[in-house]
Amino acid sequence: MSGDVAVVAVTFSPGESLTDFLDTLAKATNLDVDVVLADNGSTDGSVQEMAKRPEVRLVETGGNVGYGRAANAGVWETTAEFVVVANPDIEWEPGSLDQLLAAARRWPQGASFGPLIHTPEGDIYPSARSLPSLGRGIGHALFGWWWPSNPWTAAYRVEKQAPVERTAGWLSGSCLLLRRDAFDEVGGFDPGYFMYFEDLDLGDRLGAAGWHNVYVPSAVVCHTGGHATSRDPARMAAEHHRSAWRYLSRRYAGWRWLPLRLALHAGLGLRSALASRVPRVAAGAVAQRRAP
Repeated sequence: MSGDVAVVAVTFSPGESLTDFLDTLAKATNLDVDVVLADNGSTDGSVQEMAKRPEVRLVETGGNVGYGRAANAGVWETTAEFVVVANPDIEWEPGSLDQLLAAARRWPQGASFGPLIHTPEGDIYPSARSLPSLGRGIGHALFGWWWPSNPWTAAYRVEKQAPVERTAGWLSGSCLLLRRDAFDEVGGFDPGYFMYFEDLDLGDRLGAAGWHNVYVPSAVVCHTGGHATSRDPARMAAEHHRSAWRYLSRRYAGWRWLPLRLALHAGLGLRSALASRVPRVAAGAVAQRRAP
């Protein structure tokens, strides 16, 4: 399939949310959009049913291979100049994809473009964040789940800044427009992340390669909830901490950082054990800003 833009949705028994995703996508742009469902082994029939639509193509990944690996498989099935990677539990506001594409034309050095994401309750999800420095990361991990307005979490999530178009350290992979040339240049998502941190890692590598990650709040979507992740919260909490360790151990590589890596590994292990017993820890900090 070819064209200016394609949309890849990573699916894992998404249910009715996939219907809403595709129906609202039709109102998000005036362009014809090719849709690829990169499916991680759905068993509820929803993906097969939606694949009957003429604009939709199904790509089987062969099992639950993780978000980044499935996204790569879907993207590499397209030849479009721009590709959206998104969760199937996204609902698009009218014109939102056109807004992202317009921003991509304004930012020729932009590699990834993220919309304003809000919850069904009207809270703005902090989808455009700073890269996690050591101080911000530790403060966010320790205090975010019980003191969401703490200064480390606020600095990391850039919550006190008005939602204006700007560059960011990284953007949420739940809905992300990608310039294909830039995505290919850095090798796509790191398949070593099963879930979580693959978007942070991608934004970090794009920035290191000289590209920009651009927040575009004029484009608005609603994230209705983590349907796939909610089925096995204990496993997802463990995966979150495993991914955090993968990212941090690579960022602080080398012998001189060995004591720090040992401390981080121990700290993440303790937090993971706590998260498996206390759902509030696994849930993390709640959003602090209401959608306009």
